[in-house]
Formats: sequence, C-alpha cells, structure tokens
Amino acid sequence: MTDIAILYGSVYGGAEELAETSATRLENAGFAVKLFSDCDLDDVLAANAANWLIISSTTGSGDIPQNIEDVYLGLRDNAPNLSKTGYAVICMGDSSYGETFCEAGKQFDEVMSETMAKRMLDRLEIDACETMDTAAASEAWISQLVDKIKQ
Repeated sequence: MTDIAILYGSVYGGAEELAETSATRLENAGFAVKLFSDCDLDDVLAANAANWLIISSTTGSGDIPQNIEDVYLGLRDNAPNLSKTGYAVICMGDSSYGETFCEAGKQFDEVMSETMAKRMLDRLEIDACETMDTAAASEAWISQLVDKIKQ
C-alpha cells in the first residue's frame, strides 16, 4: 500500500528534485511513497494512496508542465470522488510573472478541491526570484505535513 503519492510536474528539473527530496523525507518519517510523472490519472488512482502531494513548477503563461498535464486533465474532466484522499500542494514559480505566479499549483489545488479531496495544509508557494534552495524552503512545511498525516 502507498501512503503518499507524490505527483510532480517539472520542466527544468527543479520540481523533480524537490519531489525526490520530499520523498526521502517522507520515507524517513515512515511512510510508503510512490513518485508519479509522465503518467495519467489512472496510474495514480491505481496506487490507491491515502494522500497526494502535488509538486509543480509553472511554465509558459501559467501552464501546467507537460509531464503532469494528463493527470490534471483527468481530474478536471472526470472529477473522480477523492473524498477519502488527503492532499497538499507545493508550487514553484517566478513572481516576476505577476498574475500567473505559481498558477499550475493553484490550478491543481482548485481541481483537487473540486474532487472533494481534503486539503491537509495551505499551499506552499516557492518564488524562484527569492529562493534557490527549495529543499530548505520546504523543510518546515514537509514536517507539518508529516505531523498532519500522522494525526
């Protein structure tokens, strides 16, 4: 059984690196973790994970990275009932893009809410203009997520 599915959307590797770091932290806390990228919604659902951690960069004009787009579209178009699933979102962006800052993560947060999944923590937004070390920027937030899941 998978305790946590980590879905990551990455263009240049930053979100992938953060997903791998987060997976290690969560495994060290005793959770069974599975990473997902370049997949569709059925792949993620088949893992039967109680919790989803979505980590996504934003590309273009607020777009979801191609390697996680199929999952997003599956959620948006099919609206599965995920009322027994907890979720949390880390989004990465560049605040110089103004209104589209962290837009991919915001879209995932919204679509997960529409599936009736339960938000475990407020979305973590990491600004590339201010933060080079995403692992350090997310450390306390991941610790809060661990505590929330263990409750």
